[in-house]
Amino acid sequence: MDIHPTAIISPRATLGQSVAVGPYSVIEPDAVIGDRCDLRSHVTVKRFSFLGPDNVIHEGAVVGGEPQDLSFTGDESRLRIGARNRIREGVTINRGAGPGSETSLGSDCFIMTGAHVAHDCSLGNRVILANNVSLAGHVQIEDGAFLSGGVVVHQFCRVGTLAMIGGNSKIVQDCLPFMITDGMPGRARGLNIVGLRRAGFRSTDIQTLKQAYRILLRSGLTLEKAIDELNMLGGPAVEHLISFVKVSKRGFCHQGTD
Repeated sequence: MDIHPTAIISPRATLGQSVAVGPYSVIEPDAVIGDRCDLRSHVTVKRFSFLGPDNVIHEGAVVGGEPQDLSFTGDESRLRIGARNRIREGVTINRGAGPGSETSLGSDCFIMTGAHVAHDCSLGNRVILANNVSLAGHVQIEDGAFLSGGVVVHQFCRVGTLAMIGGNSKIVQDCLPFMITDGMPGRARGLNIVGLRRAGFRSTDIQTLKQAYRILLRSGLTLEKAIDELNMLGGPAVEHLISFVKVSKRGFCHQGTD
């Protein structure tokens, strides 16, 4: 291990093999740091944080901090982070707010400078949060979603897989998977074609999703009838879109009129 002499590490913390801890970083009791993690200077890992292997946390980040929730009474809750994530300067990620609750971050995510992930959020794999994104409590982000700089997301909202959210958008409803959502408030603008191609979607798959977009957002059908039409298209991506819509509690961002 490569531990700078100015770092403060609790004897009750658990560090894996080949961990690096930079100057003035703090690791609190009951924190677990996985193998080969690299904590740069002035990083704080709070108690009840569990980090998998190969994470890199940059200067000034605070992970596992107490939730910014008036109902929090100091109960034990957790932050769980997967593997190979890059967490940049000044990022804050809070642990859960209730007893036994958890904030979770998957693997291979990129959380850019100044982003905030509040209590009880759940982020999947390969999620990108650009600079100064702010997630309120209980937000769910599915695999491969990209949130551009300055996006703010209301509590309990969901962002679907391979969705892209435009810069400075205000998100108060669920953002559909595979779609671009943009604006204040957010509105569906079309398919995230670049993201779909990068994810390996074939042209036939993209054409099917274009049909799904038209049925769901442009046809004028009721939601029930639109879902019936979507079922006829078939395919795993459309099936995921249907399941996402069916369980939405806040409603989802519809097509903009501007």
